[in-house]
Amino acid sequence: MNCSITDLRCKEVINSKNGCRIGQVCDVEIDTCTGSLVSIIVWGRPKGFGFFGREEDIKICWQDIEVIGDDTILVCSEIDCCRGTARNKKSGFDGLFKF
Repeated sequence: MNCSITDLRCKEVINSKNGCRIGQVCDVEIDTCTGSLVSIIVWGRPKGFGFFGREEDIKICWQDIEVIGDDTILVCSEIDCCRGTARNKKSGFDGLFKF
């Protein structure tokens, strides 16, 4: 399967270790001396529904990529960026109500 750089931009990146969605590819890094792809870059998570910018972009090395499919890219990485999951944060109202 041949894939162009513009085709990579539409693909979702999934961490195969924990099944989390990392995001979509926004850019690639290429070594101009050798002409090889060094890494893919995924958009950082938006802050405050995108009103306050984004977190830092995530750089995934070429060695961490396992499979490039038609719609997704599977990576094996130590990145912990599960989005949309409930986190165990305590709020200021936790001690007020006991059931």
